[in-house]
Amino acid sequence: MATYDLEEQEQLDSLKTWWKMHGNLVTTVVTVAALAVLAWQGWNWWQRTQAAQASALFGGVQSAVAQNDAKRAREMAGELIDKFSGTAYAGLAALLSAKAQLEGGDIKSARAQLAWAADNAKDDGIRDLARLRLATVMLDDKAYDEALAKIAAEPAPSLAPRFNDLRGDILMAQDKRAEAKAAYEKALAGLDGLIKEGGAEARARGAYRDTLQIKLDSLGGAETKGDGQ
Repeated sequence: MATYDLEEQEQLDSLKTWWKMHGNLVTTVVTVAALAVLAWQGWNWWQRTQAAQASALFGGVQSAVAQNDAKRAREMAGELIDKFSGTAYAGLAALLSAKAQLEGGDIKSARAQLAWAADNAKDDGIRDLARLRLATVMLDDKAYDEALAKIAAEPAPSLAPRFNDLRGDILMAQDKRAEAKAAYEKALAGLDGLIKEGGAEARARGAYRDTLQIKLDSLGGAETKGDGQ
């Protein structure tokens, strides 16, 4: 029994010695781990809260657009962008509100919201779509160089035909027929590639292809003095 007590005391002494040497480190590690868990849980809660509030505001933008209330759509989209710019809802709201502003004749507000989405939307696809729509507005404003610059960077492959189609329209407006024809040809080639992939959008893309082909056919040889001929 005495031997057992002695061994037990030696183990206890060893434990005390080890704790004196490493106790602070163990306490620190445990504390850091606990704080990390709490921080992660807090972050997830904050993210969920942000997403829920942004979703509610986005629903308001949708409702305002459905009611043709462009002013309310603009205000709610602006609030969403100000408070929740890091969510995907912000870019979507900017696109949706910009459409309402265009339909209401407020070109300045539409351009501002599209420009924000083109530069800041969280999703790459939304940024590409915003660039495309903004360049279209710029074309209508006869801001041809700005429009071309806005669509200069390559978009996602699914939007590439639309970008090249718009590029052709801008070049046509500048009477650069040969360059426009090249852009339309590139758009048509890209669209044919997408059509071959099939999918639910194949029929819609087929109708769009007919429109592109008409644009291309209308150019014929596409030689003008403006092209250096």
